[in-house]
Amino acid sequence: MAEIVRVDRDHHREIAGDTDLADAVKLLARAHQNLIWERVRHTLRMRSALLEFFPVAVQAFPDLAAADALILLGRAPDPDRAAKLTRGQVVSALTAARRHHVDDRVEPLRALLRQPALRQPPTLEAAYAAVVASQVKVLTALNEQITALQAVMTQNFDRHPAAQIYLSQPGLGPILAARVLGEFGDDDTRFINSRARKNYSGQSPITRASGKKTTVMARYATNRRLGVALHLQAYGALNGSPGTRAYYDTIRARGTNHHAALRQVANRLVGILHGCLDSGTLYDETVAWPAEPINTREPMTSAA
Repeated sequence: MAEIVRVDRDHHREIAGDTDLADAVKLLARAHQNLIWERVRHTLRMRSALLEFFPVAVQAFPDLAAADALILLGRAPDPDRAAKLTRGQVVSALTAARRHHVDDRVEPLRALLRQPALRQPPTLEAAYAAVVASQVKVLTALNEQITALQAVMTQNFDRHPAAQIYLSQPGLGPILAARVLGEFGDDDTRFINSRARKNYSGQSPITRASGKKTTVMARYATNRRLGVALHLQAYGALNGSPGTRAYYDTIRARGTNHHAALRQVANRLVGILHGCLDSGTLYDETVAWPAEPINTREPMTSAA
């Protein structure tokens, strides 16, 4: 490594000098996202088990990781016990999950859980019930830890000097904003201009030319976590920013598919974010999207 630095120093750049607070936000945001991914995995495992012996439970609880589903499946992880759930037990579960119109939902839910269906042999059914009960406990613990870690992540993010600039961007709430800040970092010298930030984000297209043929493609060697966060930001900004929506509609009118259009929107939003960070100002809809016609000459990504 010392020889590489001595001989090829000009071919390398210094590691970004992010602050400890930015590194802490990045660490917490990634851990928070990892727990969410784990919750999805365990939810799918429980759903797979339920479909084998208790499929009406999947129909009764569209979100198996929700509080009411976990409470009721913890009490009744098999068809026999589910059929014996009392009205009071169902009401308490729905109330604990803060569901609306509880009285209107209780009896339809109980009737659905009592519906006759094909059954597995008793021994096998008991084994499946044990699997569901274990997954319920795992998901309950994950929900608690996701909430706790999110609180710590939000506290650290709120302390960052650029937090309000990130939160002012359309489509960015506390969670997504923390992820974007953590992945971009806060070293002022890391991105010399908006193009550098766009390239790092993975939202700007790649143009490859050979002879008379030119191909515009999406970037694939990118920071996946940052890319997902920016994709979600672009989707959320469609409803919160008239300028973003108009830009998206213009791109779609040219025949670009939804995901490619979202990449172009995200690329534009990254440039706007860079301008806000560079000038230290909050997002302004009128400045970000001037009244003149939207520029539609930005290269169109051909990859879906």
